[in-house]
Amino acid sequence: MKIVVVANFDSMSAEVAKMVCAQIQRKPNSVLGLATGSTPLGVYELLVEYHARGADFSKLTTFNLDEYVGLARDHPQSYHWYMQENLFSKVNIDPRRTFIPNGLAEDLEAECQRYEGLIKQAGGIDLQLLGIGTNGHIGFNEPGTGFGSITHVVDLAESTIRDNSRFFESIEEVPKQAISMGIKTIMQAKEIILMASGGSKADAIYATVHGPVTTAVPASVLQLHPAVTLVVDQAAASRL
Repeated sequence: MKIVVVANFDSMSAEVAKMVCAQIQRKPNSVLGLATGSTPLGVYELLVEYHARGADFSKLTTFNLDEYVGLARDHPQSYHWYMQENLFSKVNIDPRRTFIPNGLAEDLEAECQRYEGLIKQAGGIDLQLLGIGTNGHIGFNEPGTGFGSITHVVDLAESTIRDNSRFFESIEEVPKQAISMGIKTIMQAKEIILMASGGSKADAIYATVHGPVTTAVPASVLQLHPAVTLVVDQAAASRL
């Protein structure tokens, strides 16, 4: 596990965006695993700038980590909307090769199997971006999720619902379930970048790096992956 400590959120974003662009230059038809939330926003903003300066996204395939159950694609808090607003509509990516789980699928279990199958058909994920929850979750894999899990429906922990309520009008509006890539799915990526910014993530980062590998801290499984880079700012790294 490689750990890169930078000064602040902007430095974290710049470092990760540079790594993503290097991946695209090495392999223009890369399969990228993408994250949402506040942590990668700076990365996506910089990728848009890289595109304006000539970076080519046309051959990429992308798979998002997760999507809320029950939100339509055009809901302002859906991850479909998030990706369109923050990246997809601003670069030359082929929309036919951008994949996000369907949180409105009539048969959610079948949707999970379909999504897992699409990742396999694409040859697996070359580079997976991850954030981390204050409780150590990756994707929406909450504490207690088995390390053998593949794409599945998850019940969101109260702490996750509380953390995400800042994006909604009220906590009551936050969906209680999501579809998420499983931990096994994430660990099958050839390379992983975990980003974290702010003191609220310091305990989770400490447990990820120094704690035992345990389902109580899902991100701790990253200790077992051969190619993980943590890019964390000084506040998030304060306990390391």
